[in-house]
Amino acid sequence: MQLMILLAVALGGAIGSLARYFVASVVQQSTAQFPWGIFVVNVSGGFLMGVIVELSALKLNVSPEMRAFLTVGILGGYTTFSTFSLDSALLIQRGAYATVAAYVIGSTVLSILALFAGLWIMRTL
Repeated sequence: MQLMILLAVALGGAIGSLARYFVASVVQQSTAQFPWGIFVVNVSGGFLMGVIVELSALKLNVSPEMRAFLTVGILGGYTTFSTFSLDSALLIQRGAYATVAAYVIGSTVLSILALFAGLWIMRTL
């Protein structure tokens, strides 16, 4: 891997993580039962991923380092849901409906089950 791309991802990740914390905290200031803060982060991250990917492909001449900084770095730190959404959209565009169904359902269900498995293991030690 190129050092400049790694640095771009690292810097972008730090910025994205701070942005996630800020946005989620501001949105979630109420004591609502629904996790609006992360919900807004996930949806806005998906939207921003779409904007950046299309701008990069159609209108702008973006270097690999800048693309990595914006997508993997900032948006990856902001929400990994944006990358999940992009992967899903690409599979849909390719007509790989069974694959995208398995990916979406598997990622969602197995991630939640894995979280509970981690909780259970730590609680039983």
